[in-house]
Amino acid sequence: MNETILRLEPAHIPAAMRLNLLAGWNQTQADWQRVLELEPEGCFGLFRDGLLVSTTTAVCYGRKLAWIGMVLTDPEYRNRGYARRLMEHALAFLEARGVEWIKLDATAMGRPLYRKLGFEDEAPVERWAAVAPAMSPATTGDYVADAELDLRAFGADRSALLARLARGEAAAIPGQGFAFARPGSLAAYFGPCVARSAEAARNLLQWCLGRHAGQPVFWDLLPANEAALALAREFGFERRRELVRMVRRGAAARGSFDHDDSLIYAIAGFEYG
Repeated sequence: MNETILRLEPAHIPAAMRLNLLAGWNQTQADWQRVLELEPEGCFGLFRDGLLVSTTTAVCYGRKLAWIGMVLTDPEYRNRGYARRLMEHALAFLEARGVEWIKLDATAMGRPLYRKLGFEDEAPVERWAAVAPAMSPATTGDYVADAELDLRAFGADRSALLARLARGEAAAIPGQGFAFARPGSLAAYFGPCVARSAEAARNLLQWCLGRHAGQPVFWDLLPANEAALALAREFGFERRRELVRMVRRGAAARGSFDHDDSLIYAIAGFEYG
């Protein structure tokens, strides 16, 4: 038996998608490709006799923040410590990078492990779902980056991620907010959406739903944003999953990590934050 941790490469995407499908996750090959483009040195896989059986990714937003995601293990190979080994490998990578803060969105299964590795609860995260109703298109414009608004909301520079998402479905209301949508293995995905008001967020949501009428749509939100919750209920979404956003201080952390969740109406995804 040979067990090896290797850096993931584009050639490994089909094997990684096998793990996604076994877990029933919504990510696509394009999502994996995007993660590998954003952080080619921070995506790791554990191979057992040449078979990819576990993955973990760490996307860095400069040195301010890193996001752990794609923590997947083949069900046949769970409870063997593979996820912990990959997490420790990823944390060592981030320590060498000098990253100040590390976050992730934890399932109930993964949360005990993350606590042992020094992560603390920050906020609940919820997945809501609906079949998009037919509706008139909302008034939006072409996407234009608003780095100041996103930095205030998210707390770190994720312009590289947003630029890649903008190659797909993207919209903005100048000075008020922006949103993205993308295909998924199970449902279309709404997010991220950052907006200065609930009315701007409503228009951006209508833009997304209008493009995906009759299709299932997933929307991951922070329930502390009560305006986002109200919109989800207004448009017929129902809560499907509950996770916990967790945070860990890096060795280089100084002071606090400032961000404004009231501006975030949809996250970018469990793998991105």
